[in-house]
Amino acid sequence: MRFDRVIWDFNGTILDDVDTGIESADELLSRHGLPQMRTREKYLSLFGFPIIDYYRRLGFDFEKIPFSVLANEWVEIYLEKVKNAPVREGIRDVISAFRSAGLKQTVLSMTESSMLDYQLGLLGVKELFDEVCGLDDIYAKSKLSLAAKWKEEHSEECAVFVGDTTHDAESADIIGAECILLSGGHEVREKLCGTGAFVADSPDGVLKYVLGI
Repeated sequence: MRFDRVIWDFNGTILDDVDTGIESADELLSRHGLPQMRTREKYLSLFGFPIIDYYRRLGFDFEKIPFSVLANEWVEIYLEKVKNAPVREGIRDVISAFRSAGLKQTVLSMTESSMLDYQLGLLGVKELFDEVCGLDDIYAKSKLSLAAKWKEEHSEECAVFVGDTTHDAESADIIGAECILLSGGHEVREKLCGTGAFVADSPDGVLKYVLGI
């Protein structure tokens, strides 16, 4: 088989939480008297990494309110709202198909570790993964260090990384993995195409690329 392992991003790739992200940011903006985004188009035009720059684009002034305070507020809002966010349509079937094909599967996410375990369990997909890697710091600026650590521990494996943002493409580069970016997540398709990664417009496209069918 072409690959030994599939590494999955979580937010926006497995979890359909774009609307949750918009609602959470809009509530945070409203609390601090700033204009809300309201639409997916506006959100996609502003969202990006590092997250601290995204907050600046939203209009926050860190001299008035420290980023750490805002990040903590956002997490509290998000965790309350995300309970009802579903698995992205079609993704569960792809994960199951990869498992049936004998591929090992990892979740590599900026979500805090205990919350990631909880959410995967809530979605009913945790048992489909061989490994779950989350962050210990909810204020972390990126998951590149997590990707580097993963590579050190799995240097012999041939992996493919499935994500939905340019940051996922950067993580794949750190690991030395091929990258598939699934459109319809937290960044617009045009940005994804600019990475040079294969862009899939549906979970079925991910399935066919990985299995070579």
